[in-house]
Amino acid sequence: MVQDDKPALVYVMDPMCSWCWAFKPVLAEIRAAFPQLGYYTLAGGLAPDSNEPMSASQKEQISGIWRKIESTVGTTFNHDFWQQCQPRRSTYPACRALILARHEKKEDAMIAAIQQAYYLEAKNPSDTDTLVTCAQEIGMDPVAFEEALLSEKTNKALEDELAFNHQLGVRSFPTLILKQEGQWFEIGLDYKDADVMIQQIQTRWSPA
Repeated sequence: MVQDDKPALVYVMDPMCSWCWAFKPVLAEIRAAFPQLGYYTLAGGLAPDSNEPMSASQKEQISGIWRKIESTVGTTFNHDFWQQCQPRRSTYPACRALILARHEKKEDAMIAAIQQAYYLEAKNPSDTDTLVTCAQEIGMDPVAFEEALLSEKTNKALEDELAFNHQLGVRSFPTLILKQEGQWFEIGLDYKDADVMIQQIQTRWSPA
């Protein structure tokens, strides 16, 4: 999944993970602080495919996480999602979209489009139509994208990525890892202060 031996930051996330949405601003600061480092985004696969609507208790649990993040981190959420959409606990489609966008070096744009649709526009990225719209917005061919999104080839690519994440020991999202000289160091996260993580990375890595 990570195709070279150069030092790099490896970010394991899910486009429909609310804590990943909260982490976005500090992640941007971290990336800007280390332009010399390689950078990879891997799809986390928070919740497998499902056509079942969320139960009332599950909706309350996840909407409660949104409110907690809002109050503790200050991240903005559009809570109309819970009234306007029929939520499903299914994030694998969004992860497949990330993988397809990576083929065109547009994974950052795809993540941004999915997060914008989900958290700010009250649209459901568990739905193929929402993901096709996101792909079109970032300049991907919507017809080819939809065909690939639903293909077994893309599903296999996601399965391989999830297996790789498991080998790395990733158990939660987001996870940020520094890859340095064949070793992988997980960085402790702080959702408000990028400097905390920048210092950890500086301790482990120094430019040649």
